[in-house]
Amino acid sequence: MERLRSHREFTAVLRRRHRVSSRDLVIHYLVPGSDRTVTSLSATSAASEGRHDILPTGRRRMGLAVSKNVGKAVTRNKVKRRFRQLAGSKEDLLPSSCDLVMRAKPSAAKATYKQLEEQVDRLFRDLMLKTGKTASGLYIQGQSDPQSTGSKRQPVQGPEVTEGCRA
Repeated sequence: MERLRSHREFTAVLRRRHRVSSRDLVIHYLVPGSDRTVTSLSATSAASEGRHDILPTGRRRMGLAVSKNVGKAVTRNKVKRRFRQLAGSKEDLLPSSCDLVMRAKPSAAKATYKQLEEQVDRLFRDLMLKTGKTASGLYIQGQSDPQSTGSKRQPVQGPEVTEGCRA
């Protein structure tokens, strides 16, 4: 998994306000097709406006945000190493094209590796369900492509009512 490096790349992900969270971790994400404003922009118009970073690049990229509230430098680096390892090992749970910012909460410093692993696993699965995309870029069965015009939802039908009685 590649890294988000510039401030502009981080703010592009954080500005979309898509996130999933757990006790020790918040994951902000940007996936093509998960936000109407991003999908409505063409790559050329984004490039002409100087906004190369708002469109995910067709690969998975991740950035880490671990503030001084988590602890001193040694503790923060330990948390970052754990997050990098966990994200790399669970990478195939993510859509094939996405940008992530994993933000550690102060409680992450005291969490065990096993606890963090369970949280990352659950959050990556939640992210996949929220975006409706699988790792191969296909949509989950029963969820429609956000760019398609038709809806796959069936009309909701109430209980059948017969003459004289209600079911």
